[in-house]
Amino acid sequence: MIYVSDKAKSRIQKIKESEGKGTETFLRVSVISGGCSGLSYKIDFDDESRPNDQVFEDNGEKVVTDLKSMLYLFDTKLDFSEGLNGKGFFFDNPNASRTCSCGESFSV
Repeated sequence: MIYVSDKAKSRIQKIKESEGKGTETFLRVSVISGGCSGLSYKIDFDDESRPNDQVFEDNGEKVVTDLKSMLYLFDTKLDFSEGLNGKGFFFDNPNASRTCSCGESFSV
């Protein structure tokens, strides 16, 4: 399961509205190679499912990930922080053994 905080949900809805995304649009979360810790998060909007997609719904938001990424994202929470020291979207990932200082990459 991938969880979505109230703050992340609010921000996702604002972005969808400002970009004119339809009701079929969902959040696609994946893990890619890169970053200073070895793995990085990637977030996109999508409206087409793919074979082997893992589909979750939390807090009214549909979140989709590929099977490989799910191995790294299990029980992860997507959150959002704003302000002068805000990080934007960030992940609280219990599977990460190490994260970089910017919070955009991790290792397991």
